[in-house]
Amino acid sequence: MNDIKKKPQKLKARLPRGFVDRSAADIRAVNEMTAKIREVYEHYGFDPVETPLFEYTDALGKFLPDADRPNEGVFSLQDDDEQWMSLRYDLTAPLARHVAENFNDIQLPYRTYRAGYVFRNEKPGPGRFRQFMQFDADTVGAPGVQADAEMCMMMSDTLEALGIKRGDYVIRVNNRKVLDGVLEAIGLGGDDKAAQRLNVLRAIDKLDKFGPEGVALLLGPGRKDESGDFTKGAGLDQSQIDKVLFFVGIKDYAESAAQLAELVAGTSKGAEGVEELNFIGALVTSAGYRSDRIKIDPSVVRGLEYYTGPVYEAELLFDVTNEKGEKVVFGSVGGGGRYDGLVSRFMGQPVPATGFSIGVSRLMTALKNLGKLGQAEVIEPVLITVMDGDVEAMGRYQRLTQELRAAGIRAEMFQGNWKKFGNQLKYADRRGCPVAIIQGGDERAEGVVQIKDLIEGKRLSGEIEDNASWREARVAQETVPEGDLVSKVREILAAQAEDRKRASNV
Repeated sequence: MNDIKKKPQKLKARLPRGFVDRSAADIRAVNEMTAKIREVYEHYGFDPVETPLFEYTDALGKFLPDADRPNEGVFSLQDDDEQWMSLRYDLTAPLARHVAENFNDIQLPYRTYRAGYVFRNEKPGPGRFRQFMQFDADTVGAPGVQADAEMCMMMSDTLEALGIKRGDYVIRVNNRKVLDGVLEAIGLGGDDKAAQRLNVLRAIDKLDKFGPEGVALLLGPGRKDESGDFTKGAGLDQSQIDKVLFFVGIKDYAESAAQLAELVAGTSKGAEGVEELNFIGALVTSAGYRSDRIKIDPSVVRGLEYYTGPVYEAELLFDVTNEKGEKVVFGSVGGGGRYDGLVSRFMGQPVPATGFSIGVSRLMTALKNLGKLGQAEVIEPVLITVMDGDVEAMGRYQRLTQELRAAGIRAEMFQGNWKKFGNQLKYADRRGCPVAIIQGGDERAEGVVQIKDLIEGKRLSGEIEDNASWREARVAQETVPEGDLVSKVREILAAQAEDRKRASNV
């Protein structure tokens, strides 16, 4: 019998599919971007709010608990009281719950913003993750479309604050009521046509992908793709198809407004939607936002499930190179619309609301493509090396570290194995530390420190070949009284910054 115990198997470190670890550079880039977004929102008078990652599943609205685990599209678990909870899949449904639960304490209109992670229990793929960040702004309790117009203006100002110039973006605006009016005008009104209406809206949503010809097939008999797969169409006749394509094909709204009004004449929703679009157009124009910034565009179809009025989308117009090496237009980085029914689910009374959401990761990618993000310098910390491990020496090193920090200089005291001094300088080199502070027993007795300019030292090391010359030169290193530590480090960091500036201008 073999009494030798099996060696326990080492746990394998593995990242869950559809999730990513974020580097320091990515975190700093997101922080830089969200700070600029937050500044615009604050200037518009919006205040922050935060809701938890988990909500009761039925409160999310789209996904209701079944007898089995309600896990389609969301990540869910059952609480100890047998109630189902799910990770939020957007930031809007939790806001609706928050408003309804605190309705008597909230000042309406309630103008708020929030950023946070949302989760989708979907099959991951290239560029498609199960966890990603959104940044939302909403106005609850404002029934007039002037609130929607303001959202569009705020989206425009936000993109420009991030460095995206006019001509590189547009905020496109449509109205679900106009869409509903067009559908009613071609005979698709009424509850019995709900499924067919949904098929038409889904076909319109493919306009950018398949073009008018492809959408015409999806509106009619159906479309076969390159692989031979067939998608059944909405079953419209040619006259109906022509009217839908006219609507989504409008390029200049001002020129086509009269024809559109004629198309939806006799439909209460359609006429109301056209009036609202005209009102939004007039408001943004009066405020100085021309069609190169905010444009009425009937091809915009968003949020088939819950948008009830104006819908809007922020689209970037510049080209980027995709993974296949092809030049493509970057496209949408966010959008939103009016969702008057979402809060009402909890209230039993109408509660108007409108808002938009920015896809943080996608917008960050766009800004990096433009060179507008991640350009800020990050100076690594000054390293205070450790020569002795006794309490008195360690206390002295820590005091020097704190003096630098108190002066606003990023600094750290070496926390590894201090007995091998060479490893400390290797650490500083790998970390990119600009300066090292050295104090042995002799220096401590004299009340001085050695300050080593590691950037200058690295440069000079390539110019001095002889070891004797190296020792004699004491490369980029000088001794100063402890009281001059902060001023000398500042002087060295300033000189390094000037060198970097000169190098970048060469």
